Amino acid sequence: MNPILLDGEHLTIDNVLAIARRNAPVALSDAARPPIDASRAWVDELIARGTPTVYGINTGFGVFANVPIHADQSARLMRNLILSHSAGVGDPLPEDVVRAAMAIRANTLAKGFSGVRALVIETLIEMLNRGVHPIIPSKGSVGASGDLAPLSHMVLVLTRDAEDKDEESGEAIYRGERMSGKRAMELAGIPRIELQAKEGLALNNGATVSAAMASLAIADAENLTRHSDVSVALTLEAIVARSSPFDERIHRAAGHAGQITTAQNIRALVDGSRLVDSTRKVQDAYSIRCAPQVIGAARDAIAYARKIVGEEINAATDNPLIFLDIDDENKSRSGGNFHGEGVAIAMNLLSMAVAELGNIAERRVFRLTSAHLSDGLPMMLVEGGGTNSGLMMAQVTAAALVSDNKTLAHPDSVDSIPTSADQEDHVAMSTNAARHAREIVWNTTRILAIELLAAAQGIDLRLKNLGRGVEMLGGGTRAAHARIRQAIPFLAHDRVLASDIERAVDLIASGELIGQL
Repeated sequence: MNPILLDGEHLTIDNVLAIARRNAPVALSDAARPPIDASRAWVDELIARGTPTVYGINTGFGVFANVPIHADQSARLMRNLILSHSAGVGDPLPEDVVRAAMAIRANTLAKGFSGVRALVIETLIEMLNRGVHPIIPSKGSVGASGDLAPLSHMVLVLTRDAEDKDEESGEAIYRGERMSGKRAMELAGIPRIELQAKEGLALNNGATVSAAMASLAIADAENLTRHSDVSVALTLEAIVARSSPFDERIHRAAGHAGQITTAQNIRALVDGSRLVDSTRKVQDAYSIRCAPQVIGAARDAIAYARKIVGEEINAATDNPLIFLDIDDENKSRSGGNFHGEGVAIAMNLLSMAVAELGNIAERRVFRLTSAHLSDGLPMMLVEGGGTNSGLMMAQVTAAALVSDNKTLAHPDSVDSIPTSADQEDHVAMSTNAARHAREIVWNTTRILAIELLAAAQGIDLRLKNLGRGVEMLGGGTRAAHARIRQAIPFLAHDRVLASDIERAVDLIASGELIGQL
């Protein structure tokens, strides 16, 4: 497999997904080396001269920005920055998030505005390629000045000082075993580096962990929209719904791209169905009739998030940045690209969009399991109700997850709290926003899995009542129903539903279900 080249300009969310989950190899682009080397040369020159005064290079950090730092203290300053900022708490981030963060940080530094040696970027890349994954606590960042604590835990593993204490090397997973960062790097054959001026700040300054979680959440949310189309189509068959709400003319009249795509997908899935439109009902409830409007709006929101996060993973996000085209002794400029507001708002929006996918799916599950709403299906989608409870608790689980999503979807970005003695008086909370978005995606995956179970069960019961077979289904829904039944048998009597739900989750997460349509 050809490596994904990092040059600070062309990394995509799909690249991040390949690196994070499929262990795609990574390399530093040759084209990126000249600007990296040139910006580093300016930092070396500045340290040698001692002037001008530049934040984070020959000064302290944050509230200590006005404290001068002598050249012979530069290495100690960088090491202390990483040690002091490794203050995260909570469960470790999943391995795919860690790999995504490492790749994004390497790409950011490859832009050549950060003043680091190419060796720093190459070390991160080697860690990715050889499978050294730092233990990064999941909590402790406010998303400005970037993800300082999480990234510092990452940097502990790849850096050292002269004393090289094992207990100050962080922790990492290597070949499935948790160990000290020092030991992991030794086993992988990767030399750890001593940071020079500016490099610690360049490594931990930016909303990179936020962007990593966001990239993966976006990919997973897009997968959920595609499965939402399938679950709707199966529910249409189960409750013998009307096709008219999916008429192309209705959606062209609205003009929303996501809505048009959703309706088109559902029409294609039920094409050829002899269950849809087989009754005289005039119209269906909103959870059926308005599915294209809701799923489509989610599609459009996720597309916005993809745009913003796609820009973020190619952004220079540390501070200060170095611009060699400035005609001035001081070629650095202090700014605020580390502020994760863009990612935070994108994740707030994605959270609400995915929560709505879950909201409307649960309402369809409720209709499927309610005999008076499902057009003739048995209560709780089981024959012999009373002795058997059927899918009663599956719907309750879906309701619990929907309610959880409503709390998680509170917009984190409006909840700023000042830090660093009011120097950092407005922060983004992008890491919380991205973490909550991923949790909502997790919940909603299981809500959709429950709808798939309920719709497949409803179809089987409907066909049994009619004395007909799967030839009554549309081409797409027939294939989806068959794949579900390969993994999960018909519920003839009560059994442990948690196993069925997780098998349906696997169908969604793997993409197997839509891969055959």
